[in-house]
Amino acid sequence: MKRKKVLKIVITIITVLLIIDIIAGFYFYNLAISRGQKDFLQGNQDLEVSAEAMTAFTEGGWRKWVREQDFEELEMNSFDDLTLKGYLLEAKEPTNKLVIMAHGYLGSGSQMGLYGQYYYEELGYSFFTADARGHGNSEGDYYGFGWHDRLDYVKWIDLLIEKLGEDTEIVLHGLSMGAATVLMTSGEELPDNVKVVIADSPFTSVQDLFSYQITRMFKLPSFPVLDTTSLVSKAKAGYSFTEASTLEQVKKAERPILYIHGNADTFVPTEMTHELYENTKSEAEMVTFDNANHGEAFVIHEEKYIKVLNEFLNKYMD
Repeated sequence: MKRKKVLKIVITIITVLLIIDIIAGFYFYNLAISRGQKDFLQGNQDLEVSAEAMTAFTEGGWRKWVREQDFEELEMNSFDDLTLKGYLLEAKEPTNKLVIMAHGYLGSGSQMGLYGQYYYEELGYSFFTADARGHGNSEGDYYGFGWHDRLDYVKWIDLLIEKLGEDTEIVLHGLSMGAATVLMTSGEELPDNVKVVIADSPFTSVQDLFSYQITRMFKLPSFPVLDTTSLVSKAKAGYSFTEASTLEQVKKAERPILYIHGNADTFVPTEMTHELYENTKSEAEMVTFDNANHGEAFVIHEEKYIKVLNEFLNKYMD
């Protein structure tokens, strides 16, 4: 009789814990993956940037520049029938050079004007950027963290080559989630038009990123909550956290890759870029920037960033 009572208590405890775990899985899916406002990032110390960077992000002249440009709006249907929006600014003078830029989590394509202005005004490139699925004017009720987005970018690449010409030479340049997106794209079969990939502040995988952040932000162990959240993501968004691996994709990369990361990044640890660099199949270079937090290297070390960028482009672009 006593053993039955103990067994009943154990089963009850396990059942309660399973229910809590399932509830937590749906909670964290809605918190991070489901489309919508993300208040949990407000006041996050890991996302605090220098006053110089904040001024550039929020008040920089690049914003006015973006508003003044006559972007052509392009539309593309994804493999899962979402309508995605992209924006093309053809170069002022004839060129076959094109930069395709990918923005970060909760961002939009227009924010890549911070970098696009340099490519367009100083290098004479055509500039394309898109709203990732679930962002901006693109459809989608979840954030892909680069995984499904990689297939979207393969289609954008094909569309742009068809539009601009078979001799188009392409740079893929992404920031944060966008960096993971272009790196994941690099592991796919790409046309020869894609010449180089530039990844600023990428993560190794969605699993690694969330495991780091759930511990840091919520003081919770990654197991079992993250595993359950991954199952929810697989059911609702079509991808699991483990399969969404930037690391596995760069092991298949054929294009030269330039890795950029701030040494003071606490939102996406710099060590992740070191690991990506060390496992990249193709030719790769890595440059880190002292005292730069997440995604702020271009602003607080603009001269060095541009020097590194130009040296890489001059090395690999025709």
